[in-house]
Amino acid sequence: MKISVGSDLRQPVTDAVIQWLAGRDHDITLVGSLADGDEREWVDVSEATVRPVADGTADTAVLFCWSGTGAAMAANKVRGVRAALCGDAETARLARTFNHANVLVMSMRATSPAVALETLEAYLEEPWGEDAFDVRNVTALNRLDVTGP
Repeated sequence: MKISVGSDLRQPVTDAVIQWLAGRDHDITLVGSLADGDEREWVDVSEATVRPVADGTADTAVLFCWSGTGAAMAANKVRGVRAALCGDAETARLARTFNHANVLVMSMRATSPAVALETLEAYLEEPWGEDAFDVRNVTALNRLDVTGP
């Protein structure tokens, strides 16, 4: 799976996620401070991390910022992105099933490496929901995606 992974800071939780993904032979692209160690603006990192998902060159993305909130907000400004801020595995599962999330966002402040790995694994393993309720609501959500660059 092609996965873009980005953060404005490098932290133990980001390193744990990178190591876990690399150990499972995912094709990962590191963005922001994960690529070179230099701190970056979270807005810029968020856009650069999720743009490959929006243009179809990545299957999904994992994005971090200190609270996770700013990164999720910025990511969701990119047309075609459905980023979900998740702090646990069940929320990640539900975001995939009901919302067809294509970007996982986590807080570096509130997420331990162990919880991040549980959350990531749940996110990657859960398929998008296919029942009429899920599809109808995601279709309606996508209709909101009509403005912006």
